[in-house]
Amino acid sequence: MNSELLRYSQLSANEIHFYNLVGYLRLPGLIRPQAADALAEEVLEVMEGLGVAREALRIARTSKDKLRQSRQYLAGSNLERLIHSEALNALAGQLMGGTSTLYLPFTAVKSGGGGRFHFHQDNQYTRFDGPGINLWFALGEMTPDNGCLQIAPGTHLGGTIDSVESEDRDGHRTVAVEPKAFLPLRMMPGDAVAFTRLTLHGSGANITDQPRLAYAVQFHRDDVRATRDGEDLGLLKANPRFDVGPVRAFTPDGD
Repeated sequence: MNSELLRYSQLSANEIHFYNLVGYLRLPGLIRPQAADALAEEVLEVMEGLGVAREALRIARTSKDKLRQSRQYLAGSNLERLIHSEALNALAGQLMGGTSTLYLPFTAVKSGGGGRFHFHQDNQYTRFDGPGINLWFALGEMTPDNGCLQIAPGTHLGGTIDSVESEDRDGHRTVAVEPKAFLPLRMMPGDAVAFTRLTLHGSGANITDQPRLAYAVQFHRDDVRATRDGEDLGLLKANPRFDVGPVRAFTPDGD
């Protein structure tokens, strides 16, 4: 597989305008289906490294099965090449209007039978004072039946919305009043969608017996400062919140 996984990295002025207007942008065929298959296999290997067998991903047992997230990835892997792709970073920078820095990559696995993931903004966790972006990759076909991503267009224009803990009491945040209008995003392997840190998004329940495999890579613009639970984290570029480097072996009790 080529070291550069993206099929394109230049966006038109109209695409950037649409992103700023509605808070998201579809990026069809951003990576080739064969590359998506290889990345999907590596995501399953991450799950196994965390002690979650492939067969277990077909049957939801706990609230974690609505979304299994891990920022661990192996050195020399295709995930590493995607996460640290100069082309991906450049694409994020175009949409945010300035040079960007990697913030957080993570798996987005919904088990077969996994429940819905409530609408939320990424900025309801660590708060950015400027642009942040989530580049979300489908590594298998995404449909309403298997819990595809759901986006509420235009919700980024209202800033950070007050949040409450989700009804599962698992530490995830949600909004007190969910949007009445939202778009379920049907996607094919290799498709991606970019959305702002302020865009309300979630996912439906997976009513199939197969896991929904996806991967997210988040960036922030280089001038962004952040706070967490009221604590000033300063300039994120100088004080990154996460260690996003590759690992030599998975840590089962890690995230």
